[in-house]
Amino acid sequence: MTVNPPLCFRGKKILAPMVRVGTLPMRLLALDYGADIVYCEELIDIKMLQCKRVINEVLETVDFVAPNERVVFRTCERERQRVVFQMGSADAERALAVAKLVESDVAGIDINMGCPKEYSTKGGMGAALLSDPDKIESILTALVKGVCKPVTCKIRILPSVEDTVNLVKRIEKTGIAAIAVHGRNKEERPQHPVHCDVIKAICEAVSIPVIANGGSHDFIKEYMDIETFQKATAASSVMIARAAMWNPSIFRKEGFFPLKDVMQDYLKYAVRYDNHYTNTKYCLCQMLREQLETAQGKKLHAAQSTLEICEVFEMGDFYEETRAIFEAKKMSLETETQDEDDQVDDSDVIKMAVRFDKREYPPQITPKMYLLEWCRKEKHPQPVYETVQRPLDRLFCSVVTVAERKYRSTLWDKSKKLAEQAAAIVCLRTLGVPEGKLCEGENHLINKRKREDQERLNNKDHGEDLAEPSHKKANFIEETSDRNVPKMPR
Repeated sequence: MTVNPPLCFRGKKILAPMVRVGTLPMRLLALDYGADIVYCEELIDIKMLQCKRVINEVLETVDFVAPNERVVFRTCERERQRVVFQMGSADAERALAVAKLVESDVAGIDINMGCPKEYSTKGGMGAALLSDPDKIESILTALVKGVCKPVTCKIRILPSVEDTVNLVKRIEKTGIAAIAVHGRNKEERPQHPVHCDVIKAICEAVSIPVIANGGSHDFIKEYMDIETFQKATAASSVMIARAAMWNPSIFRKEGFFPLKDVMQDYLKYAVRYDNHYTNTKYCLCQMLREQLETAQGKKLHAAQSTLEICEVFEMGDFYEETRAIFEAKKMSLETETQDEDDQVDDSDVIKMAVRFDKREYPPQITPKMYLLEWCRKEKHPQPVYETVQRPLDRLFCSVVTVAERKYRSTLWDKSKKLAEQAAAIVCLRTLGVPEGKLCEGENHLINKRKREDQERLNNKDHGEDLAEPSHKKANFIEETSDRNVPKMPR
């Protein structure tokens, strides 16, 4: 097993964390052009804690996926030793939980303490932390003690040099590996001069590496200017935001690539890693800048898909070829997974290729309800569903146990509930029991519900409070089984 040395923050050229910019395509492009370290965009702790970690075998990435299936953070092996995960947090416990979630997939953890925008400061995050040194100390101390990767933070300067230096000294005592300093206070904007003297005072006051940030407007117009800014601040390293957003080849010591080539390089990564088209479009618009009013810029602005964006840059063929490769790989992996599933020792499981289509059943009547009714009538224990999720495509398969026999569908479904209904159908059809379909004619469960509803109305007329009808109890049983879905082992 290879043990990689911890990330070093001295003598480095670093891509700064930028919201909507610091996604995987931009980070990889910056590394290609010469960046030593790349920071992801700020990601909020609460959102990250809702995510599940998924291995994407088609893209060869690690995805952190929200409950709505949106990919919140995507990374890959290419950057694993050089990407720093930046989070927004105002709570030490949540920050540590997120850090532990991503720790094995990144090279370092950073806390945003400098962003002055409302999306960051609300809830006490970002620059709001600068007025709460106790909270800063608790968060950083928890991270340093709780994770094995180096911890950093990014701040803005305070109104006075003395207050800034005192804060940084307190931060240093937490044991963090480095501190990034944007040389402006939270009220200042890029058009205001960057305070190199304050960054220099910080460098003289602490022994940990200081990363200077904020030089794009005043200093950094080309690669050689990075060193000029570093000398002006006496910093250990330089972090670049806007200059890299406009043209990430700022990191090339040989000089800029033509913007057309840079944009095509970026777009290749965006397609290769299935970046959402709105994010891709945003980043390309930042690169075009004053050219947005050209014919190409207008076409880009009007594009409504990744394919349309590719066509603007004469890369439609590349898009189609890449998508075809993805589809072929997905099919190959699905076949391989199916072969593995077939080899699993489940000879005692009765299988059929069925799916549940709710359009074939009366409203609120399902095979699971019919199976439950049948078990009660035959005095069997209620059905037990065991459901697994396949990592490759996040589809579900369920096995239902009834009277010590197991049943499942060979078809995988997009939700746990659908998979359980399919398993119930297999069981009912094997037993020769009605499953409640509209085509089966008179539905005894519907009649039973009508009787129960009528009894309920009659009892209400007499002032009696009847318990919930059985069909609602059955629905409750279905819902409560929808928890703790394990992954199918690979």
